[in-house]
Amino acid sequence: MIEHAGTSMPITFVRSVRARRVSLRVDSARRCILLTAPKRMPFDVALRFAETQAGWIAARLKRLPARQPFIDGAHVPLFGVPHRLRHRPDMRGTVWLEAGEIHIAGQPEHLARRLRDWLTSEIRRQLMPLVHAKAARVERPVKSISVRDSRTRWGSCGPDGGLSFSWRLVLAPPEVLDYLVAHEVAHLVHKNHGPRFWALAEQLCDGPMDPPRTWLKANGETLLQYGA
Repeated sequence: MIEHAGTSMPITFVRSVRARRVSLRVDSARRCILLTAPKRMPFDVALRFAETQAGWIAARLKRLPARQPFIDGAHVPLFGVPHRLRHRPDMRGTVWLEAGEIHIAGQPEHLARRLRDWLTSEIRRQLMPLVHAKAARVERPVKSISVRDSRTRWGSCGPDGGLSFSWRLVLAPPEVLDYLVAHEVAHLVHKNHGPRFWALAEQLCDGPMDPPRTWLKANGETLLQYGA
């Protein structure tokens, strides 16, 4: 913790063999600041640097979007369209859509887990045909498709051709998912972010690439607050 204006602020200290200097980065998912230092830098030196930036840290944490817990009556975007959550303790063990609402049956302590499991199944249902269709266009095999709760990447492409995506993309508009799939499928061909990669990613998008990229940059921190 470091102090600023009578408030204690959480700092997570990380050493990195790749770091050449001390740096600060917001961790939106955990609502703290990452203080990264070179391996040989003394901890007190790195901490003093963070203390000199206490005003920036306080302002950055204050700008984080509010948490959006999965509770009865909350609103959750399903592929960008707001849906109200309705807890149905009178029903047993299922989740379903009805008239712009997401109904979650069962005991209240299971609501968040059941909703997340259902949202994960929904993103898988959209992902599978989309990934395979775009991979077919570049004539590359996809070894696996996984859905995870990644807090630092919306998608990734492994060296073996396995693709991974964040389940939270189910909350974003469809064009955002389309762009992320195009991005990762393009990595099956080009492992870098050079001009040929971006040209291919743009070809694989079903619409313009810039709007979903801009949307994700503006709203990504908010997506990380759902279910917290």
